[in-house]
Amino acid sequence: MTAVPELAVRSVSTRGFRVPMRFALGTSAAEVRHAPLLTVDLATEEGPVGRAYAFGYTPAGVRAVALMVAEAAEAIRGMAVAPAALAPRLARSHALIGVTGLVRFALSLLDMALWDARAVAAGLPLCSLLGAAPRPVPAYDSRGLGLMPPARLAAEAAELAGLGLGAVKLRLGHPTLAADLEALAAVAGSLPAGVGIMADYNQALDRTEALRRGRALEAAGGGRLVWLEEPLRHDDLAGAAALAAALDLPVQIGENFNGPGAMAEALAAGAADLVMPDVARIGGVTGWLQAAGMAAAHGIGISSHLMPEVSAHLLCASPTAHWLEYVDWAEALLREPFALRDGAVAVPDRPGTGMVWDEGRLARLETL
Repeated sequence: MTAVPELAVRSVSTRGFRVPMRFALGTSAAEVRHAPLLTVDLATEEGPVGRAYAFGYTPAGVRAVALMVAEAAEAIRGMAVAPAALAPRLARSHALIGVTGLVRFALSLLDMALWDARAVAAGLPLCSLLGAAPRPVPAYDSRGLGLMPPARLAAEAAELAGLGLGAVKLRLGHPTLAADLEALAAVAGSLPAGVGIMADYNQALDRTEALRRGRALEAAGGGRLVWLEEPLRHDDLAGAAALAAALDLPVQIGENFNGPGAMAEALAAGAADLVMPDVARIGGVTGWLQAAGMAAAHGIGISSHLMPEVSAHLLCASPTAHWLEYVDWAEALLREPFALRDGAVAVPDRPGTGMVWDEGRLARLETL
């Protein structure tokens, strides 16, 4: 085990930014053209700074999480940078309001920043501090392919294919099954052979329609479909279990898991063939490590949801690592954006997560 210098929390600061997205995300729930991002800087008394960021979904979400981060940071000021010990303390201090939603986001961001500070102090990449070597992590492109006409989907899929990643995510949930199948055909026809497709419904279907569309996608996918993501409401574990049992196409859920306990419930219910926790909802690095252990115990693949710069390190340290979800939104923040090589995100051999803010770029962004 690598020795980490003793650190104490000095201060925590946040900033919110509205980042233009190259590809709009048109989902069954909303269309998103700008990424509201919240950055966190955790300064220590000894000098090392831990950094983290998260996608806040809406500008109001970013501002609300920032307030929660500030409040939680006061509770750990002066304390040792020991995330595994601080996580239950912070959870207990927020028990009355409930550790869910925006509170979970805030505590997860603090946890990520604490771990980053420790890795920076140790002079190690975060994945190395977690016991794994930096390596390229296979990634799929999740930046576009929203609900749009087939011709636009075909053109956008061809553009995305130029990045060279091994798969792309297609948002489905059109008013009719026929429209979903047209969308799938348009995307598949514009991608090189061997590039997979993740079908994401963003919780748009009821149980009957999920089974009908799932079976139709299985028949039409031609082996290109990697998984069927969130076809049902995220908390309908019984429905997801029935769907997973009925389909050969793997059912993927997990971006809405509220902490490792929620993932444990889903696995106990047999609600998924694959899981994809969100590091900002699962409990930061500390929560992810628990989730990765559960995935390994059940022998199922674990993928990430957003924040690829942090998630890549975590997948390096996950025994059943599957796919990294790639978006380029944080490039607007970073001095050195992560490199893509041969269909994978290259985890940098830099201390911590390797994220350092580019203040010149930040100054050009709209603040929240």
